[in-house]
Amino acid sequence: MAQTAQGTLTGALEDYLETIYQVLQRQPFARVRDIAKAREVKAGSVSPALKRLADLGLVRYVQREYVTLTDEGEREARRVYARHQLLIRFFTEILQMSPESAERDACRIEHSMSDEAMDRMVRFFEYLSACPNSPPDFLERFHGCSIVHGDAAPCPHHCTVAEGEEAAGGHSMSVFEMRPGEIGCVTQVNAEGAIRQRLLDMGILPDTRVELERVAPTGEPVWIRLDGSQLALRRQEAQAVLVNRV
Repeated sequence: MAQTAQGTLTGALEDYLETIYQVLQRQPFARVRDIAKAREVKAGSVSPALKRLADLGLVRYVQREYVTLTDEGEREARRVYARHQLLIRFFTEILQMSPESAERDACRIEHSMSDEAMDRMVRFFEYLSACPNSPPDFLERFHGCSIVHGDAAPCPHHCTVAEGEEAAGGHSMSVFEMRPGEIGCVTQVNAEGAIRQRLLDMGILPDTRVELERVAPTGEPVWIRLDGSQLALRRQEAQAVLVNRV
């Protein structure tokens, strides 16, 4: 269970927070019936959760009216949503689980996933997309390996990469080097510690698309658009996000 400034945020409340965030990606505010429909529950069960979220300072909620997220609520929602999306991607792309199983397991794990586990998983995707020594057919070898699929036959692939083999890839640049209006595909978050975790929790993950909107005359903040939301980055943060132009 996560801790907020006002109290404990349970897994069930994180689910509601994530649902509100997703609804707000499509429309300017959420209503109780929107949340109930998205979560496939009765409207009567939504109100107590919203009241608790309001008490925690995470949503603005007038009974039977509209719901929006506070700044802290959006940060918490993004944190949970980022973990959810990362887990789904790992389950479907790497482990080749069905979308239904991936969704179910991501919902279970996202609430207890540590910052360290998220960081390590992101580093794995960064290896695939950014490391010049990552073999381009790594996943094909992995998915085609009979050992992975539990077959009795020996694995038909070599387990090592030929010396000097390099992955193909485009020229990387930082978000800070982009021009307003340019769109980039994230290849790596080149930061450590609190800065890296803040960027990951914002949803800046490998292969996500970011658009540079504008840069303050002083060089910070740097405003980007991600998943329909505007985010402000400090100069150091914008320099740490590496992308390929789209």
